[in-house]
Amino acid sequence: MRKVVVTGMGVISPVAKSVDEFSAALKAGKSGICRITQFDTEKHKVKIAGEVKDFDPSAWMDAKAARKMARFSQFAVAGAYEALTQAGLLDTSRKVNCDAERCGVVLGNGIGGFEIVAESFRKLFDAGPDRMLPLTVPLMINNEGSGNVSLVYGSKGLAYTQVTACASGTDALGQALDLIRAGRCDVVVSGGTEACITSFGVGGFERLQALSTLHNDDPTKASRPFDAGRDGFVLGEGAGILVLESEEHARGRGQPILAEFAGYGATADACHITAPEPTGESGARAIRLALADAGLKPEDVQYYNAHGTSTRINDALETKMLKAAFGEHAYKLKVSSIKSMIGHCVAAGGGLEAIASILAIREGFFPPTINLENPDPECDLDYVPNKALFGTVNAAASGSLGFGGHNGVVVFKKYSATR
Repeated sequence: MRKVVVTGMGVISPVAKSVDEFSAALKAGKSGICRITQFDTEKHKVKIAGEVKDFDPSAWMDAKAARKMARFSQFAVAGAYEALTQAGLLDTSRKVNCDAERCGVVLGNGIGGFEIVAESFRKLFDAGPDRMLPLTVPLMINNEGSGNVSLVYGSKGLAYTQVTACASGTDALGQALDLIRAGRCDVVVSGGTEACITSFGVGGFERLQALSTLHNDDPTKASRPFDAGRDGFVLGEGAGILVLESEEHARGRGQPILAEFAGYGATADACHITAPEPTGESGARAIRLALADAGLKPEDVQYYNAHGTSTRINDALETKMLKAAFGEHAYKLKVSSIKSMIGHCVAAGGGLEAIASILAIREGFFPPTINLENPDPECDLDYVPNKALFGTVNAAASGSLGFGGHNGVVVFKKYSATR
């Protein structure tokens, strides 16, 4: 079976717009949660989110092309630029310099262009269909993130989008892993992208009673995974993009390798459309599958990047899940949720959290769970409270749980060259 490696990473997030800045922000425990600026929140109970600040798409792409993309597509193209640049896969015209027909794109996106949907509905109801945005459909649909990355950078292998709600980014990585192992691609640009901080998006999650409402006046305190005072998640946005390659392809061109992408596991709860399966067994099975795929035992893993949404049900359930999967080793494992700093970035979360896991391996640190001030007795593992810790990480796993009962887990290892 072909070994799959990571050669590039790109970040657009509420705390940083580059991988180096992202690493520094995680080590510092920096929060990117703030008052919403993208729309008028007067009629909303929720006033806060993890917005990407000062995002000018023309810094990464042609301004004319950017106007034909929804925000989530712009994030994907921007993140892919950093990842492809680090991987040494762009020529002077910003096109992929490998065999384009063997280079694919598999991105996760949960929601699509919500701002386009809202604007076109407003025009439809106010003035009729003739006033709708001409590009309503190609701007709003989920697949346009992967389509635009392929278009901008000239990759001609397959290009598709994984849609499994909050697990979309993680599952996209898993699909990319399988494609390279199967020999269908040599290179895949993968990860997740999302931009749903709109009145429509926030309003929808408000109606589900899923969002935090207690900290509108102190936004940086709102996302508090595993804390007894947690009251819901904070919506975020961004993109986390990775360049994945077969080891043979990366070594053949002399490219430095960041980590091995060692394993993936996925399961379905078959239980409830929004709530996770209550025993944690379904999610635990996804972890076991990922570890088996990576050829690892539970005790081989030093760090687990939790889904950790800051909701009452999820955090307690995920604690059960980790105990079921890791056994006694769960109490020795470092576990944290970077959603405490960036919010819940839906599909982008899987990509950003995978990158955080790789940074943990490469730079020897455990990102903190900030705002963990009053531990919940039901959440009794080591969640790296408030301050980053430093130590050796040989293997790290990252898990995502999505509405609809989707569970995805990816495993990364410190790279060791195949002889």
